Amino acid sequence: MKSISRRKFVRTAALTTALGPNIIPSHVLGKNAPSNKINVGFIGTGGHGTGWNLPAYLSNDDAKVLVTCDVDANRMNHAKNIIDQNYGNKDCATTKDFREILARDDIDTVMISTPDHWHTLISLMALRAGKDVQCEKPTFTIDEGKLLTKEVRKHKKVFQTSTEDRAVPVYHRMAELVRNGRIGKLQKIEVILPRQPNGPGDPTPQPIPKTLDYDMWLGPAPEAPYTKDRVLFHFRWVSDYSGGIICDWGTHLFDTAQWANNTERSGPVEIEGTGNRWEGGLYDTVKDYDVTYRYANDVTMTCKPGNPSIKFIGSDGWVGNTGWRAPLQASSNEILNSKIEDNEIKLFTNPKGEHRNFLDCVKSRKDPYFPVDIGHRVSTVCHLANIAIDRGVKLKWDPKEEVFVGDDKANEMRKIRPGRGEWKIA
Repeated sequence: MKSISRRKFVRTAALTTALGPNIIPSHVLGKNAPSNKINVGFIGTGGHGTGWNLPAYLSNDDAKVLVTCDVDANRMNHAKNIIDQNYGNKDCATTKDFREILARDDIDTVMISTPDHWHTLISLMALRAGKDVQCEKPTFTIDEGKLLTKEVRKHKKVFQTSTEDRAVPVYHRMAELVRNGRIGKLQKIEVILPRQPNGPGDPTPQPIPKTLDYDMWLGPAPEAPYTKDRVLFHFRWVSDYSGGIICDWGTHLFDTAQWANNTERSGPVEIEGTGNRWEGGLYDTVKDYDVTYRYANDVTMTCKPGNPSIKFIGSDGWVGNTGWRAPLQASSNEILNSKIEDNEIKLFTNPKGEHRNFLDCVKSRKDPYFPVDIGHRVSTVCHLANIAIDRGVKLKWDPKEEVFVGDDKANEMRKIRPGRGEWKIA
């Protein structure tokens, strides 16, 4: 079964609970650290973990990957081989239980590349174990994101929501143009995300591969029989593990939208949407969708399926692009070629990407370009779409209190899920 992913677009286009210290540990940058290395543990080494995150860490000389963890032995050992070959030794440790990484005093940071239903739980445990965290997007529910934000600030840790968008020149450029008034007063944002690639998924139980710790893969999710269509990239289309295509891709383009709209630490005040979910098989996330948001500044944002794109429309013109990472377009050459002056708004980025930015911030103890609270707010925009589609009514959202106004059913849908066995978020 073939599936499309944002990373495929990129490749095509471009080719336990101890509170840690509030400053950099002495073994990271102290006089006894020979190469001033930041020691990293990798949790989740699937296609994205080894295809995107691992090469980025191995390319940074001030990072040292010491251990790799995955519930599938083949993937775990594949990552170990990559790491050992890079360092020219056989020193990389392996484990199927991420808690062994968190218990190690010599691990400073963790890179979490697991399915969505594990993101917040592992992040919380890592923060409470004194680790700085880079974790893939998105959160699993709105209230998970609220708790994660609180814990990052409580423990004074560096947290990077892992996406590259703010380092991609075309998205950074259009956000700066909008923020500096080049299209006049912003009026409307048009976001286009992909359709879910395949369905409906085969729920027929199958033998669990001997290399896979399937119970650990499920973790906090409900008990369910193994089938190949439930795991690997397909987890995105099962609501027990993910918010579907809107949460997968929306975390990217909605971030550029919020960034340009200067609402990155807030959000919309109204949401309504229509759509449907996959039925008749394993997959049950949103399939078709048409969502409209309204912000307090009267900006309207729409979200529909198609070729991943974004467009900002203002009183004096528009700017955007058609296609993932596609060239910048504008309503005039004047807008397209406009220079952002030194006295204007300059949005924080790092052209070398989210991993380099995170490592720099581990040293400086400053927030990275996609910190926990902004990442949470973008995930919230995604969750709001799914909830609005399921409710089928216009919803009022209070972005300050982060609750739905006058809708108890919608508020139930934003809460932390109960978890399974020992795997509960608290």
